[in-house]
Amino acid sequence: MTEQSIHLRIRRQDRPDSTPYWQEFVISGRADHNIVSLLMALRENPVTISGQRVDPVVWEHNCMEEVCGACAMLINGVPRPSCSALVAELDQPIRLEPLPKFPVVRDLLVDRTRIDQGLKQVKAWIKIDGVWDTHEGAPRIGPSEWAANYLYSRCMSCGCCMAACPQFGAHSAFLGPAPLAQARLMNAHPTGRYDKTERLHAIMAEGGLSDCGNAQNCVRVCPKEIPLTTAIGELGRQTTVQLLKDIFGPR
Repeated sequence: MTEQSIHLRIRRQDRPDSTPYWQEFVISGRADHNIVSLLMALRENPVTISGQRVDPVVWEHNCMEEVCGACAMLINGVPRPSCSALVAELDQPIRLEPLPKFPVVRDLLVDRTRIDQGLKQVKAWIKIDGVWDTHEGAPRIGPSEWAANYLYSRCMSCGCCMAACPQFGAHSAFLGPAPLAQARLMNAHPTGRYDKTERLHAIMAEGGLSDCGNAQNCVRVCPKEIPLTTAIGELGRQTTVQLLKDIFGPR
C-alpha cells in the first residue's frame, strides 16, 4: 500500500494544571495504519507543520488488540480506542484529544482513577476461599445465562462510555455506566450473588443508579457493543425489589 501524507491536529497539555493548546503535524503513513502506529511514527520525528521541533506527544497504549482499553482517546470528536481507529476510516485533519471527563496528566494521557473507584464502590469482584474443585462442587451456569453474562465480561474499562455520558464528570458523583454494568454482571454470578444486597445498596446511594439520565450515549460509543442500558434497566428492577425488601422485610 502506497504512502500518503496524514494531517494530525493534536490537543496538548504540558501539565495537569497548565493551559491546553493545539499543534499540527503532517507525517507519512498508509491508509491501513492505526492512530497508535501514527503516534509511534510521530514520536521518532516530532516536528510541527510549521517546522518546529517539539517534545514527543504523550499517550498511553498496551495491547494493540482492543483488549486493554488503555489507548482510548477522543478521535474526531468520538471517544474510541486508538488501536482500532484506522486512517482509512477517518476524515482529515485527524483531531486527537484526551478522553474528556477525566483529569489530564499530559497531552493525551488521562487519569482514569474514577473508574477504579466506581468498581470498588460496587464491589465488582467475586469472593472465593481457595480454588473450586473443577469436577464437583463448583457453581454451574447454563448456556443462555453464560451467553448473557459474557456480553458484560468484555468490558475493558476504557472509559469511552463514561466520556460520552452527560451525567458523569467532575460536576457529579455519578458512578457511570461501566461500574453499573459490572455490578449487574457480578449480581448474576452464582458466587457473586452472595454480595448482591450490598452492591444494590451501593448503587441506591448518592451517585448511583438514580443519577442516570438515560441519554444512551454510553451504548452508542462502547467499542465492545456492551448492552449498558439493558444492564441499567435490569439494575433498576433489582433495586426496586431490594427497596421493598428493606421496607417490608424482616427487621
